[in-house]
Amino acid sequence: MAVRIRPARAFFHGRSSDGEARPDNRLALMDQGFFAGHRAAGQKEVTQCVWIYEHPVDFDGLRRFHHNLGYGLMGRRIERSPLPFARHRWVVDRWPADIDIAECARPRSELSDWVDERSQLPTDPEWGPSWHLGVLPLTDGATAVTVVASHYVIDGLGFVVAVADAILGNRRDLGYPPPRSRTRLRAVLEDAGQTARDAPEIARALVVASKLVRPTRRRESAASPPVGVDAGGGDEPVVVPGITIYVGLEEWDARANALGGTSNTLVAGLAAKLAERMGRRRSDDGAVTLQLPISDRTEGDTRAVALSLVRVRVDPTRVTTDLRDARAAIKQALTTLRETPDESAQLLWLTPLTPKPAFKRMVDAAFADPDLPVIVSNLGDLGSLVNRADGTPSEYLSGRGMRQGLTRRWLERIGGEMYLLSLRIGGKISITVRAYQPGAENTKTALRELAARTLAEFDLTGKID
Repeated sequence: MAVRIRPARAFFHGRSSDGEARPDNRLALMDQGFFAGHRAAGQKEVTQCVWIYEHPVDFDGLRRFHHNLGYGLMGRRIERSPLPFARHRWVVDRWPADIDIAECARPRSELSDWVDERSQLPTDPEWGPSWHLGVLPLTDGATAVTVVASHYVIDGLGFVVAVADAILGNRRDLGYPPPRSRTRLRAVLEDAGQTARDAPEIARALVVASKLVRPTRRRESAASPPVGVDAGGGDEPVVVPGITIYVGLEEWDARANALGGTSNTLVAGLAAKLAERMGRRRSDDGAVTLQLPISDRTEGDTRAVALSLVRVRVDPTRVTTDLRDARAAIKQALTTLRETPDESAQLLWLTPLTPKPAFKRMVDAAFADPDLPVIVSNLGDLGSLVNRADGTPSEYLSGRGMRQGLTRRWLERIGGEMYLLSLRIGGKISITVRAYQPGAENTKTALRELAARTLAEFDLTGKID
């Protein structure tokens, strides 16, 4: 995920009994919209990180890491306001019960299955725990460690920050109160008063909404329906197949340079070519639509979701031989994001007032995008710290986003999905790929074979798990 640095912003709300300013523990408007919208639509998203140790794990170090994760961005959960039109708040929620160590070792061939299983275990951003840590011994002597956290509590770069703090032993006190520390009467009075103070911003948001509604309706009426196939009775639960590609940085960077691109552009090119092979091209011009999360997380930032999204059209037929057009398109999109005011951002003030049915329609429409966008997130170079969950460097590290509780019918209806996340650490770039194509053979074996063929088209070789 590309990183955009801004000055840190501190938020304070009222004063404590000793006269000190209290940090404002209300959710940011984007965080509340993300949580409430997905909740209304029945969606659950998590962020997952996996460490693979080929050498013995230091379990004392891992327990310290587990303990320290309970401070900072992961050590919290959401407490909803008693008023349906008010902002929710963060409260403290330190740890899951303990590290979950698998009783029986499993062969390396079952590692990705275990990672999937961990990604589907419950995380609850409202009642807790919002994250969990698991360990799997492998029969070849290696050990896998994974942390899964609710995406409504933390995003990708926030996850990296929390992991780095835990490894360094930095225990951040965000000043959040314990759960249910306010009486219902106090909560009602405080939240009603705050909503009244927010009234001018809400009024401005209504004015912006009235200006935007007509062009939006015209675009919606002209939009083509999403591509999908009838899944029949496919209500069975599905875990979208996912794989991880590892390529040496020297080889990766040399190929990116030879094609006239950068490391991130080459990830985008790989995504576009994979999307072409899986039928995710626009119906009008044959381009692939990439959706790039751009982080604006700052030092000390407590938002769960601190990012913007840009969309880029890429011609997938050229990316294996020339990345210059893709690089220019991405550069222009980022320039536009920086220089163009986002008038629709004012609409976030309407988030607490938005009814569930409206949220559900918006979220469903976003998933059923007729352009079949591919999400491509680049966390960048992570240095040499975050692969040390137990205090020693793991041989492999990867990260990804996952959805819980999906059904085949839903995936077929929205036209499938594709998601890539890359990070650079330990002399390698790791790229996780999660993809589902309606009507196709959706297995990890098929996805690995496709990834191997696509890497070869770029004259690249790598390890694919």
